[in-house]
Amino acid sequence: MYSDQTPGLPFMKMHGLGNDFVVFDARAEAIDVTPAMAQAIGHRQFGVGFDQLAVITQGTGDAHLTFYNSDGSLSAACGNATRCIARYLMDESGRDSLHLTTARGDLAAKDAGGGLTSVNMGHPQLNWDEVPLAREMDTLHLPINGDPVATGMGNPHCTFFVDDAEAMDLSDLGPRAEHDPLYPERTNVQVAQIVGPDHIRMRVWERGVGVTLASGSSSCATAVAAARRGLTGRAVRIDLDGGTLHIDWREDGVWMTGPTAHVFSGTFTPDFLESLT
Repeated sequence: MYSDQTPGLPFMKMHGLGNDFVVFDARAEAIDVTPAMAQAIGHRQFGVGFDQLAVITQGTGDAHLTFYNSDGSLSAACGNATRCIARYLMDESGRDSLHLTTARGDLAAKDAGGGLTSVNMGHPQLNWDEVPLAREMDTLHLPINGDPVATGMGNPHCTFFVDDAEAMDLSDLGPRAEHDPLYPERTNVQVAQIVGPDHIRMRVWERGVGVTLASGSSSCATAVAAARRGLTGRAVRIDLDGGTLHIDWREDGVWMTGPTAHVFSGTFTPDFLESLT
């Protein structure tokens, strides 16, 4: 998991709009992340705490990213973590664009100016078997109370359009929708309020995590769902509990733009790491 010469395991703590991450840079030395290790590090009292853990490794592009939820499960996509890591790698290399690979596929990232970072999260998955859902159905109108929309962004999403996002009890709706039988791989859950033709207020329940201040892939999925329903255009501002993202569904994919923060770097001690074995 780490070499005998290394006095612990270095990591970085980052966030995008309060959607927070522990990041391992494993390009030079492999790091064996197990589900139990991810769970222990993700505990906000006994570990460091995170919404997702990300591992940077060498890839066919500039880097490959692997994501874990705080319950130890894998996630193919994590938009805000991708933006945070893209900013770190661009600052490191002095470049203004990158080619990253993930289980979701190849993702382009670029400096958007003004301290903002953009990532192309790829084309949305709109067919039932791509999301995936348990059986064939119209992804624009699911047979679930509340008439949500299903969208795949490399991970599954279930978007409810509501009159007042603030009034929704996510701690009740979130786990029920996450574990609905229609979603064999569980799902991320969003409640979205249309403020205007290019403006959405959204709150998020993330699969394997719970309520989060923001979610990049959820923002992309909600923007796509709203455009498909004819509620907005394809370029929207999305206000989340942690701040604002700008989503633009273009011909080449769904672009997401927003701020990032590298909060601190630290080291897990050998004693802590030994306690995980």
